[in-house]
Amino acid sequence: MKLTNKIVIEKAKQIGFDLVGFAKAEELKEETFNLGKWLDMKYQGEMEYMQKNFEKRKDVSLILPGAKSVISLGMNYYTDEQYSNQKDKGKTCLPAGKVSRYAWGKDYHLVIWKKLDELESELKEIDPEFESKSYVDTGPVMDKAWAVRSGLGWLGKHTNVINKEMGSWFFIATLITNYEFDNSSVVTDHCGSCTACIDACPTSAIVDEYILDATRCISYLTIENKGEIPEEFKNNFDNWVFGCDICQDVCPWNVKFSEVTLKKEFFPQNKELDISEVMNMNEEEFRLKFSESPVRRTKLKGLKRNIEFIL
Repeated sequence: MKLTNKIVIEKAKQIGFDLVGFAKAEELKEETFNLGKWLDMKYQGEMEYMQKNFEKRKDVSLILPGAKSVISLGMNYYTDEQYSNQKDKGKTCLPAGKVSRYAWGKDYHLVIWKKLDELESELKEIDPEFESKSYVDTGPVMDKAWAVRSGLGWLGKHTNVINKEMGSWFFIATLITNYEFDNSSVVTDHCGSCTACIDACPTSAIVDEYILDATRCISYLTIENKGEIPEEFKNNFDNWVFGCDICQDVCPWNVKFSEVTLKKEFFPQNKELDISEVMNMNEEEFRLKFSESPVRRTKLKGLKRNIEFIL
């Protein structure tokens, strides 16, 4: 049986994906040119992997020979809980350490990998000729670029992909295939003259529209950064100890259109961290508490460093 866009969309949504789009598997010439300029500015910081496999990022046929289409998938992770009001706490109390919304629940890699395997198996069962290679931001694939080309949304000025019906609170998965599907319509940019994300960033990490200097970003500084956090950012972290959501929180598209996810795995388990508890943790306690959480990425040493910085 021949696969069609409709079949793929139906299967993907049955499995749990919220957004599905299709694009022709062609070279990302403009996108990789811009990536090259960004790397030349050293905005990647210690993320050396961004410089590797550059040609594969440009041409997905180097990943899957005979690639004809790219399927982009989006999965909503938004929950509408808010952080506690730190101002309500007495001055003698330690603040709670804030965790980025994407890391409140189970590690999205674990959730999405399982669903990708299921989707690929079902599509191959329909047509044994179907071949694919999938990624969830762990390989040499420009997932945001493909999401834009596949019509999932447009690249916002904060460099996250924004969907008109959902905002930007969604994970992206990329499926490179040997199948030729009808291309989805590209969505035009709807940021307009809005600069809310740029104005709200406390470390001025969004150095220009659509350009992020990762070395100034709280998410980078608390997760990817392995060294000490520069003193110039002191008192600008607003108690963030793992990641940061400020640029997304202020985005009008998120304020108006965010919808609560149906995925219970993404519901809050580690929304805010007890600072005293973390500072007294040993390695085994850390591994047990964050065994299926993205928070484990920063390691106990990094998490304690972040807490010491905000204190």
